[in-house]
Amino acid sequence: MSSDLQEPVKFVGGQATAPLPISQIAIVVHDIDDALEKYHRVLGWGPWNVYEHKPPALHGTYLHGQPAEFTMIGAETHVGPIVVELLQPVDGASIYKEWLEEHGEGLHHIAVMRPSAEESEETRAHFEQLGANVLMEGRLGETIHFYYLDTEPTMKVVFESGTGHAVDLVPTRVYPAD
Repeated sequence: MSSDLQEPVKFVGGQATAPLPISQIAIVVHDIDDALEKYHRVLGWGPWNVYEHKPPALHGTYLHGQPAEFTMIGAETHVGPIVVELLQPVDGASIYKEWLEEHGEGLHHIAVMRPSAEESEETRAHFEQLGANVLMEGRLGETIHFYYLDTEPTMKVVFESGTGHAVDLVPTRVYPAD
C-alpha cells in the first residue's frame, strides 16, 4: 500500500486506529566497516550512505532524561520500502552502548517515524501513557528529531520515533565506494 493512501494514525484509548508504519530497522554493531562488508556481501544490501553523527549537527541530546553528549557512526540503505540502519556507538554513553553490553550486536530498534512534529508528539504521548518513556533523544541538523522509547520490556524491541531520517542527509562516504 502506498504511503499516500495510508490511513492517518491516531491514538484512542491506548490503541492505534491504523497500523503504525515501519520506516526503519536498526542493528547495533561494534565495527561499522566489518558490518558494511558483511551485509553487502552476504545480503547484497547497499549502497550504504555512511554518516558520522557528532556535534554540531548532532545536538539537543539526552540520555535517560539527562543532557548527554554522544557520537555514533550510522549507515543506511533502502531495502525495499524499509531503511536498514547500522549503528556503531563511538563516544559517550548511549543506549547503543548499553545494548551492546547487555545483548551484544543485533537488532536494536524499529523506527516508526512520523511525517510531522505534531504526529511525533502524539506518538510520544501515546507510548508514555502506556508506560514507555523516552530512553534517549536528540536532533540531527534542523529537520530531524529522534527519540527512543522504553518498549523493550513489553515489545521485546526498542521503538524509535520522531521526524525525518538520516538517509535524507549528505553522507560522509558511501560503501562500497564507486
